Amino acid sequence: MEKLNQKPNFEFVAMMAALMSIVALAIDAILPAISNIGTDINSTDPTDNQLLVTMIFMGLGVGQLFFGPISDSFGRKPVVYMGFAIFLIASVICLYAPSLEVMVIGRIFQGIGLSAPRTISISIIRDTYEGDYMAKIMSFVTAFFILVPVVAPAVGKLILDAAGWQAIFYVQMFFVLVVGLWFSRRQKETLHPEYKIPFTRHVFIDGVKEFVKYRETVAFTLTSGLVTGAFLVYLSSAQHIFEDQYALKEVFPYIFAGLAVSIGLSTFLNGTLVMRFGMRRLSLMATIVFCAVALTYSFLFLNAPNPSIYVLVGFLSVQFFCLGFMWGNFRSIAMEPIGHIAGIGAAINGFVSTLLSIPIATFIGEFVKDTVWPLFAGLAICGLCALAIFLLVNKPKRKGFVTT
Repeated sequence: MEKLNQKPNFEFVAMMAALMSIVALAIDAILPAISNIGTDINSTDPTDNQLLVTMIFMGLGVGQLFFGPISDSFGRKPVVYMGFAIFLIASVICLYAPSLEVMVIGRIFQGIGLSAPRTISISIIRDTYEGDYMAKIMSFVTAFFILVPVVAPAVGKLILDAAGWQAIFYVQMFFVLVVGLWFSRRQKETLHPEYKIPFTRHVFIDGVKEFVKYRETVAFTLTSGLVTGAFLVYLSSAQHIFEDQYALKEVFPYIFAGLAVSIGLSTFLNGTLVMRFGMRRLSLMATIVFCAVALTYSFLFLNAPNPSIYVLVGFLSVQFFCLGFMWGNFRSIAMEPIGHIAGIGAAINGFVSTLLSIPIATFIGEFVKDTVWPLFAGLAICGLCALAIFLLVNKPKRKGFVTT
């Protein structure tokens, strides 16, 4: 399929960002309402309530395995519509959930539904662009995508105060309907008929065999999972850290928004710098700084109480600034060799990275009860593992000696 190496259309970038942003909206808008939801469904343990955040990622990972191969066979657009339908049904389950267990089931199915637009948006971008230019598009899409976490908790808090936590789910459903209508009217199908793969029971197995042929694809899928897992610890415990450990319930949405701006800024900068320096060099430098910052905090505050909120936010801002140079580039590097199986490739990439991130987040999150230190220790460990994989896969090959 012909790749477009020209200035991206603003509407295309905005639409792809909107498809991905539904995921962020579903996750971040309910953060200020987690304790309220827990009270209404008789779940008062903050650690248990973190499942409302982490389990949606389980659905995101599993759903991609189905929607990726289907999109390679039937096209990108029908799969997005299917995902939206599942999300709307799952949202109704959440609205009427009588217990944490039922609510978690609803959140898992929300994730399954949202895995379609999340995966297919990446496939559409890969169908249309390639190389560093694809990384540039991904960066701009992610920069727009970051705007949702900036405002979602604050908007969620306003909706919560005005109409209760149920209204947050109604707003999400309305947003899905609007984006779905826009997508149906303005986005053409990017999978040309001649590139469709017949849907058989072997399509996934064949896709996996093709996926694992490429060392960089496998390696950067793993690094994505490690970094996502570390960030998911923060995401799932942010409400507990700022509201319970720091007693900042009222300003929590604004702190969360400020930290999201840090990611958005670096993601936007990555979009402008990646064509000059390359996605590998930028992401390598960011990973090194990411590890250094996490290690510095871990050594400075070992066996010490939480620092002031200003110190904490300062460290987190630098960490998240690095993430903006890592996420999009890691995924772009992983996807670069597998454009011929973009749908199933994006699905496997997303599934493996998500599947890896959930146990990491769940395990480390259990320790983030009275102090923030375990969060940074987890960031350091995950960052160092990602750096080791990065250096290993990019190790220059030795040239043999020629004798005469």
